[in-house]
Amino acid sequence: MRDFPPRRIVCLTDETAETLYLLGEQDRIVGVSGYAVRPPQVRREKPRVSAFISADIPKILALDPDLVLAFSDLQADIVADLVRAGVAVHVFNQRDVAGILAMIRTLGAMVGAAERAGQLAQGLEQRLNAIAATARPAPRPKVYFEEWDDPLISGIGWVSELIEIAGGEDALPHLRVHKAAKDRIVTPDAVREAMPDVMLASWCGKKVVPDRIRKRCGWSDIPAVRNNRIVEIKSPIILQPGPAALTDGLDEISKALWAERA
Repeated sequence: MRDFPPRRIVCLTDETAETLYLLGEQDRIVGVSGYAVRPPQVRREKPRVSAFISADIPKILALDPDLVLAFSDLQADIVADLVRAGVAVHVFNQRDVAGILAMIRTLGAMVGAAERAGQLAQGLEQRLNAIAATARPAPRPKVYFEEWDDPLISGIGWVSELIEIAGGEDALPHLRVHKAAKDRIVTPDAVREAMPDVMLASWCGKKVVPDRIRKRCGWSDIPAVRNNRIVEIKSPIILQPGPAALTDGLDEISKALWAERA
């Protein structure tokens, strides 16, 4: 970076943009991902320069960024192009709740707002602990989270953890350690054998169609299907590893698990 803290930041994913807004450091943002929707004004205030695995490199370079923030190996090709062009890039790779909290603290330190970031992360952590400590009626509902429908892909690490914090039991807990989506592919039979009580779905930005789920061969005897407990959670609040997942995403999971028992 030419300056510290960086004055001109491009965020290639939603969670870093949201975090900077929550820290009051949004004026540093000069470009965002087309998927950035939190807070709502980000779409009005900041130019869009990328999708998720593709980006308008000339547009990013024209913004003269001090720093570009990226996420995971999925953006490696974008990062490589920017590095070759001489741009400073930081790639986050958080895949669980602890990683999300660490991302917030790290980003805060990078923009000279370490104390505010620490307070934000601590507040979120206290909220998670309070929700996890909430008394719930037994038994804990067994939950299958579907991140994609063809092939079937189960939930990533932080989603599995949030299900447990909300008082549920992940139906396929052994898969949450796998970072890559391809390693979380499951068979329809595996889901049927798990017999989840609730099915949560967020198909990476594609609208969930419960009727298609109900029509899957052999799924009519799954409790979640039989009892019509198939709930869509919008991708921006659960599949972005940032504050949204720990707040609105967790709240939607809790509602899906416990609304019927309230």
